[in-house]
Amino acid sequence: MEKSKGALEAEISKALTQWEKNYLGRGSINVKSDILRDMVIVTLQRILTPAEYILCKEKDGLLSIKKTRNSLVESGQEELKQIIFSTTGQDVISFHTDISTQTGERVMVFKLSGDLEKKLL
Repeated sequence: MEKSKGALEAEISKALTQWEKNYLGRGSINVKSDILRDMVIVTLQRILTPAEYILCKEKDGLLSIKKTRNSLVESGQEELKQIIFSTTGQDVISFHTDISTQTGERVMVFKLSGDLEKKLL
């Protein structure tokens, strides 16, 4: 039986939370995945530690945290692409990510090889 869009989004969120715990040593507080056309957009909330929030109050600290956190995630991007492929059956064409040092929120965008949303409808 085909999975619903909501079930697939929940499965992606759960898999990425597990990846965070295994790869980064800790997971975010809340993960939300959305399938939109040929993209999977993932929002991860409160990923920074209390110490990182303090460092982010100054520009040098903010830039350092942003660079380090992005490097960590990008170093695991092959695993992330594999998670998306195994969950959706779609190849990941490109991966984009950024973090807000204001809110501690990370956004990940996986651009897929086809229109997954249309396939699910």
